[in-house]
Amino acid sequence: MQAPRPRLPGWSRILLHICVVLAFLVVTGTSSAQKLPKLTLAGPSAAVSNPLIHMVDSGALADLADVVEFVPWRDPDQLRVMALDGRADVLAMPSNVAANLYNRGAKLRMLNVSTWGVLWLVSRDPALKSLADLRGKELAMPFRGDMPDIVFQLLAEQQGLDVRKDLSLRYVASPIDAMQLLVMRRVDHALLAEPAVSMALRKTGSFPLSVVAPELHRSVDLQQEWGRVFERPARIPQAGIAVMGALRDRPDVIARIEAEYVRSLAWCRANAESCGRAVAARIDMLSPAAVADSIAVSQLEAVPVAEARAELEFMFGHLLRKNPALVGGKLPDDGFYGGAAAAQ
Repeated sequence: MQAPRPRLPGWSRILLHICVVLAFLVVTGTSSAQKLPKLTLAGPSAAVSNPLIHMVDSGALADLADVVEFVPWRDPDQLRVMALDGRADVLAMPSNVAANLYNRGAKLRMLNVSTWGVLWLVSRDPALKSLADLRGKELAMPFRGDMPDIVFQLLAEQQGLDVRKDLSLRYVASPIDAMQLLVMRRVDHALLAEPAVSMALRKTGSFPLSVVAPELHRSVDLQQEWGRVFERPARIPQAGIAVMGALRDRPDVIARIEAEYVRSLAWCRANAESCGRAVAARIDMLSPAAVADSIAVSQLEAVPVAEARAELEFMFGHLLRKNPALVGGKLPDDGFYGGAAAAQ
């Protein structure tokens, strides 16, 4: 027969009760304190930003922060300032820019690659079928030294073109600027990223069908060229989202952002017109119809960065051989992909 368990004196039971209550308050208080005062999502006027905008509009992250906002960036220079100065918590960006920033010490961890096919050559010439057909012609090109310029140069050189001698590249600040040159008939050819392609086709009556001969044509799909030239799948790991700064140390927040981005991307693909209206309301230069058109023709899939690593490193390897500065002088290490070095 077991001896009866001794009862705690009255004051001891009271003290134990107080300790339990205090522990509960500490735990619940800590949980509440973990809610962020503000969560800033930032991205360009491109498809990679569509899910971020829907995440803000739908309140998907409202329980994580008191204020959740979307801020557009205009060009890669502004993007780099935002990344290095800590002006955003989640940044949508070209994958090579993410690698470059990481290798130069930015507190960054890539989460996914979601943009795999938005680059097109748009031309007034219906006979233009390949990059080689551009020999001797002028081409409007956005974002000098960044996407899509670097992809174009890789593909052109693989086809025997010397971009400095065989082409006349007219560099402009953004795909929208290149689109405007096409619409105003100041150039006949431009390399554009969606939704600028759809904007150009809409503005000239070339999309979806024109009563008369269309003024502009989707002449070369750079994703198809990538697959043909490199004998790989016809898709390019062009852009995705990254978490910045102290947010890298919040796996709970990271997991939510990843999951909500996937859900919002699926919503945008299933509700292109509604997504177009939401995006155009946030980014003045875009029209709802062009955004909806672009969703229908773009390769958009949120692939976790670890699963996209082989395709990223294939592209980064070519960029390293062409110009090491494009990716910060080396392949990014495991920390870029969420591994042990992530807290560098």
